[in-house]
Amino acid sequence: MHLQLAGRLTGRVTKWLVVLAWVAAFAVCGSLSAKLVDVQDNEASSWLPGDAESTRVSEELAGTVDPNDIPTLVVYQRDGGLSEDDLAAIEEQAQEMASVEGVTGEVVDPQTAAAAGLGGLSEDGEVAVTTVVLNFGADGWNAIPDAAEDLREIATLDGATVHLAGYGGQAADSAEAFEGIDTNLILITFAVVIVILLLTYRSPVLWVLPILSAAVAYTVSGGVVYLLAKHAGLTVNGQSQAILGILVIGAGTDYALLLVARYREELRRHEDRHAAMAFALHRAAPAILASAATVVVGMLCLVFADLNSTAGLGPVLAVGVGITFLVMVTLLPALLVIAGRWVFWPKRPHFGSREPNTTGWWARVGRAIEPRPRRVWVVTAGVLAVACLGLLRLDASGLSTEDTYTQEFDSIKGQKVLVEHGLVDSSNTAQVVTDTAAADAVVSAMQGVEGLGEPGEVRPVSETRSYVEATIDHDISSSPAFDVVEATRAAVHDIDGADALVGGGSAFYLDTKVASNRDNKVIIPIVLLVVFLILVGLLRALVAPLLLMATVVLSFGAALGISTLLFEFVFGFAGADPGFPLFAFVFLVALGIDYNIFLMTRVREESALHGTRRGSLIALSSTGGVITSAGLVLAATFLVLGTIPFVFLAELGVAVALGVLLDTMVVRSVLVTALNLDLGDRIWWPGRLHHGPPEERPVPTEQEPARV
Repeated sequence: MHLQLAGRLTGRVTKWLVVLAWVAAFAVCGSLSAKLVDVQDNEASSWLPGDAESTRVSEELAGTVDPNDIPTLVVYQRDGGLSEDDLAAIEEQAQEMASVEGVTGEVVDPQTAAAAGLGGLSEDGEVAVTTVVLNFGADGWNAIPDAAEDLREIATLDGATVHLAGYGGQAADSAEAFEGIDTNLILITFAVVIVILLLTYRSPVLWVLPILSAAVAYTVSGGVVYLLAKHAGLTVNGQSQAILGILVIGAGTDYALLLVARYREELRRHEDRHAAMAFALHRAAPAILASAATVVVGMLCLVFADLNSTAGLGPVLAVGVGITFLVMVTLLPALLVIAGRWVFWPKRPHFGSREPNTTGWWARVGRAIEPRPRRVWVVTAGVLAVACLGLLRLDASGLSTEDTYTQEFDSIKGQKVLVEHGLVDSSNTAQVVTDTAAADAVVSAMQGVEGLGEPGEVRPVSETRSYVEATIDHDISSSPAFDVVEATRAAVHDIDGADALVGGGSAFYLDTKVASNRDNKVIIPIVLLVVFLILVGLLRALVAPLLLMATVVLSFGAALGISTLLFEFVFGFAGADPGFPLFAFVFLVALGIDYNIFLMTRVREESALHGTRRGSLIALSSTGGVITSAGLVLAATFLVLGTIPFVFLAELGVAVALGVLLDTMVVRSVLVTALNLDLGDRIWWPGRLHHGPPEERPVPTEQEPARV
């Protein structure tokens, strides 16, 4: 940031105008941010691209089968067998369930289902299933928890256990798991960050200003995202809102740590705090901008995803980080200048006092690396490469319903009861749409697919198209169910003239997996390319950006390798979601490169004065403490995702936290510093610093910034 502009932002009058502007933005966006949950789109049908086979089936059946129908199973179980009185009570309850708000069509009681050959009663007589279909239109995610509670109040049987299973039970459990999570998650995140800031600053006052700024950034971001979702078609769901809060608070605190550390340095060099902040912004803002730009561009790369949920996440997070950057380079500096030096109490940075970083821990680390840098970086890179071997055990083929959550919900218990007693989850079906003339041939082909139930009645969709359903004898999101869908597609696609398509719940999850695998192959190279180009522009070199990209990719592989072993052998997770590698990569590369940016911009600044080797040691000792603190903040905030009982988010939080810690403690401090010391000025090739610093370079003197 230009020194004159930095001075104007924190002038004696403009600092108050900046604060007033953000207070107004906070007031306007506060009410909008609170309504963000109202514009969430958590419907599964909105996640897939339009050309996915399951999406095309949904579109064809839109006039015949309501895509908002939610098949729900009420599972009754009594050890020793259900009595005639039990079955009579269940039948009465089925009639009562028909009056529950949202229930549509006929409620099928167990005896009616058994008479129709639909398996409403188990052979041992211990389990009975009532089938209910719920429909709330596009508001299903928000409305289903209340309907589920109403069904549970009706479905009571003394001495027996009752579970809500099927697609409706799973949706209710998932909605309840995320209910209120945005508020709870933010409160927990703020609490964690406050503790870390207290330990970092060792001041009972200073932490308040970064937290206030982060709160403003989060609120304004939520308001802007709400407006984009409401009026510009931006897709927002519970997952993206949860990650938005984590990222804004974590990244915002990182930017605050960097700025405050540089401001404290400048307060020792400038008697006037306005001048000190102007110089701090002048020096720190480019690194913060490059960091924010890397994250924003990295997130925007997600718009190239086939999955609508992933494509929508990118702009949501990009908006959040962009606004966070603006807050941290305008509002936070204004608040710091208004507060004055006393905010650092009890250790105020007095003008002319000695900078303590020159003799700190990271200065000693630099001196330890300096004698043999090549040996250090070779050994460090080797250890990280070994950690990457854990990736060989990563299974990102998808998770069954039972394995999707970190706790056993009621729907999972109900699913287990059905399996144990030989009943099929009738809510999971393969929906096959075909030309009417080939319908009989399609039905015959379906009958030969192992794991697929007997096809039902062929029903018309239009004048030339018909559809037929068959139950899949496996969990809706399991690999065996995917095998059945693929076998069904292979069988019906081979019928000439049928133009048959296979959709349904398992088909949706399979198509999601296929789209995720495609996104991994397309987006990861794009992210690497754009981050590399940003580094080239920032460092004005080619060698240094290539080295940094290599270290970040190595760090990513090591973090994912170690995380995979933790997931399997410590947490006992069955695998990972197909989208997990992409999400982990984007977050770790976009965020992990931040710390290298913070370090290398300072290395470049010092190299222009002292040469690369000396400049690297100065930069490490000057930025080591703040970057370590920033890494701890970001790691802790992402670990908060583990409080959500959802395996995907828990794994993402652990992987990102571990990767960030590796970046700050090992990659940035040891590996990158050792490479800098080994290669020296060659890292700046072909830039002008490749030939070393100018022979004579004037030492910067204090300059009074322009004031308004």
